[in-house]
Amino acid sequence: MRIISFFILIIALSSCSVIRPGEAGVKQRLGKLSNKVYTQGTIYFNPFTSKVIRTSIQTRNLELSINLPSKEGLSIISQISILYRIDKDKVQEVIRNLGLNYESIISSVFRSASADVCAQFFAKDMHSGMRSNIEKEITKKMSENLIERGIIIDAVLMKSIQLPPGLSSSIEQKLQAEQDAMRMEFLLQQTKLEADRKIIEAKGTRDAQKILSEGLTNEIIKIRSIEAFMELSKSPNSKVIITDGEAPFLIQQDK
Repeated sequence: MRIISFFILIIALSSCSVIRPGEAGVKQRLGKLSNKVYTQGTIYFNPFTSKVIRTSIQTRNLELSINLPSKEGLSIISQISILYRIDKDKVQEVIRNLGLNYESIISSVFRSASADVCAQFFAKDMHSGMRSNIEKEITKKMSENLIERGIIIDAVLMKSIQLPPGLSSSIEQKLQAEQDAMRMEFLLQQTKLEADRKIIEAKGTRDAQKILSEGLTNEIIKIRSIEAFMELSKSPNSKVIITDGEAPFLIQQDK
């Protein structure tokens, strides 16, 4: 009796499969795949005629080291990360058409797409702000080939670019020269602005002196002198005024 119970327990355990979060499963009965896709839960099946094939539907990272061709015919070594996932609704098609070793297919599609895209850019573009454009173009080209097969390419990331030593040195020298030129241009602009400021200031001083000299007639000087002496006469301190009859000179004494 115990033996029978033991076998029943084994059969019961072997007739169920657990689909974990981030996975999807499809029943295969007598070699034929079911149309239903199971996600996150327990699936019961006949272990003698059926089995459950599971695969991840989470975003996964495929890393490659590859030589990329440039427009001028150079070979650029790059570390690549391909972020991809399986379309949950097309798990059955992926298993049927590609199998579970679909990363090799993704790798092959990437090599073809990257060769087509990178051949349109210069090597220096892969080491500059154009890198994001290259990544987007490769992602787009890969998606055109894989989306119908049930594989979604989220992103292609060029993590590192290793240029030929001579080219790398030339690019660094060019960037340094461009920065030096920009710095010199900035200094020249600052010098020009300072020179313009001094010219404007000098013109203002000259114009002010010209206006003042043209406006100060003898009559105005006499009137201003009278007004000044009237203000001084209100002071309680003693004063000595020396004058030639026209322009008085004041000597102020303490009281």
